[in-house]
Amino acid sequence: MTSIDRPRRSALYLPASNAKALAKARTLPCDVVIVDLEDAVAPEAKQEARTAAVAAIAEGGFGHREVAIRVNGLDTEWGAADLAAVAGSKADAVLVPKVNGPQDIDRLQDALSGAPETLQLWAMIETCASVFALEPIAAKARSTRLSLWIMGLNDLAKEMRAHSVPERTPFLPFLSMAVAAARAHGVTVLDGVCNEFRDLGVFEEEARQGLLFGFDGKSLIHPAQIEPCNTVFSPSEADLGWAASVIAAFALPENQGKGAIKVDGKMTELLHLEQARRLVAVAERIAASV
Repeated sequence: MTSIDRPRRSALYLPASNAKALAKARTLPCDVVIVDLEDAVAPEAKQEARTAAVAAIAEGGFGHREVAIRVNGLDTEWGAADLAAVAGSKADAVLVPKVNGPQDIDRLQDALSGAPETLQLWAMIETCASVFALEPIAAKARSTRLSLWIMGLNDLAKEMRAHSVPERTPFLPFLSMAVAAARAHGVTVLDGVCNEFRDLGVFEEEARQGLLFGFDGKSLIHPAQIEPCNTVFSPSEADLGWAASVIAAFALPENQGKGAIKVDGKMTELLHLEQARRLVAVAERIAASV
């Protein structure tokens, strides 16, 4: 199972300073827990939150969920200490904000040189500089720990002075380019948060837009968003029915060695067989984690 096949439908941010929230996270059906040391923690609580995050992950109990720690940027007074703490922790990944270019990935790779090989590097794409360096940033996945991106549209909107609207019109070009760059280099890519957590209809519409663009999942700010997010980013019964038909058709003796065949009256190529197998693999992994 490749890392991109691992379900990362829902990635929930939780403040490291909230012990009750971290305890509850062990029971929530999200695929990823992101313990936040950055935006969700006040400056005077940063050091205490760092200690709490490392301790909570050491305690375990998160089951199938991946657990990442979002650190403060290296250009802040807390960043270096955050990275050092995560490097010595049992976290699955470190999520770094405001990555601007490939040089930042190199810098982070050096800073994590003493960490276990299993520690992944995840990056936030949320600055104007980063959207003009998407491909070279993604290319670093071939030689560093980089394995996943998360879009940060709130920070990008602030820097651009753009208006955040339900359709996300100002950011559509960046969303599609981010997915394309990530796919070119095998990077998992998650959509940004939806600020609306009371109206789940609005949330679901945004999640479906993310699925349309090709995102692997979405980052979340509230537990109520988990269930609709998982539903949107899980293969549907119709998807799996199509996948089963494609796999069965290519397995027929008369179709051996063919690059294109008809399935249910439609031209179907080997690329569709690859897509079908991936859908089945993702569905099996989801089922195994329930």
